[in-house]
Amino acid sequence: MEMTVALEDNSYPIYIEKGILAQSDKYIKKIYQGNKIMIISDDQVYSYYGELLTNILNKEFIVEHVIVPHGEQSKRFDILPSLYKALLDFKLTRTDLIIALGGGVIGDLAGFVAATFLRGVKLVQIPTSLLAQVDSSVGGKVAVDLPEGKNLVGAFYHPRMVLIDPNTLKTLPERFINDGMGEVIKYGCIKDKSLFDKLNSYDNFEQLYMDIDEIIYRCIGIKRDVVERDQFDFGDRLLLNFGHTLAHAIEQYYHYEKYSHGEAVAIGMVQLTKIAEENDLSPVGTSDIIKEICIKYNLPVYSGLKTTDLLEAISLDKKNINKKLSLVLLKEIGDSYVYQSNLSLIQAKDRV
Repeated sequence: MEMTVALEDNSYPIYIEKGILAQSDKYIKKIYQGNKIMIISDDQVYSYYGELLTNILNKEFIVEHVIVPHGEQSKRFDILPSLYKALLDFKLTRTDLIIALGGGVIGDLAGFVAATFLRGVKLVQIPTSLLAQVDSSVGGKVAVDLPEGKNLVGAFYHPRMVLIDPNTLKTLPERFINDGMGEVIKYGCIKDKSLFDKLNSYDNFEQLYMDIDEIIYRCIGIKRDVVERDQFDFGDRLLLNFGHTLAHAIEQYYHYEKYSHGEAVAIGMVQLTKIAEENDLSPVGTSDIIKEICIKYNLPVYSGLKTTDLLEAISLDKKNINKKLSLVLLKEIGDSYVYQSNLSLIQAKDRV
């Protein structure tokens, strides 16, 4: 499967195919005729796929790699100098290429490095987690975290290409399959009721995996359409953040150790929709529908945290515009809208 994100000078192709990792040299040659490639990955992903990718690319290019510990804790500002030094030691130039091989953390981190090193080096995303394949590898958002919040230092920097190999999901721990399903469910909620119904029709992820290429294609197709209309996150693209206002605050509260991103998004979707129902902003019963499908895919739906403990992080949310929260709410499953509010809407709820 193939699609193109059409952004004039920033347009790029996306390829989805089981086994495509073993053909990566063929695809990369389509968009890159340079000499050197730096692979940025984490210790877990590189142990599975790094040697395979390096051996394939070594036929055509000079290849080096740099590895960081897995997990959100690596997506921090003070890790950047070590990555820049590795690029300098490799004598990488602006005409060379960086490959992000990994999940969402690596895509964000390597993307930010590519955006900032020498004011911009070519980037290819090879996402290996479900969350990255259906969401974060597409759209050009790259970032690192600060102690005060998630993704607060970043850029819009689009890759030259995205290669998605669903076979990499076979080595993903079950928890991180569930993690990715948080984002998959989100797409059904905001834009595609038929996708939501399809997800509900499966008994488990093993059944869903038979159709995984189609599921990934539909999710990133929604994201592609939204990004093409609103590249810089001031209009339609805000809809992609359904559940994220609470999710990012919950992740930060636990220092990114208790809940994964997709787990926090699931909590955020259910709890924010409950708040919306209580304020006549979404139809009563919508949160229960979301809750049921989240539970089916082994996702949490309630954190028990006091909202007062989350307010500072929520107030720093990047999606806030003119001191107002930009909350994504549902008219119904498959139809979403942005609601401008202050903190009082969330404050009225004791716990989420």
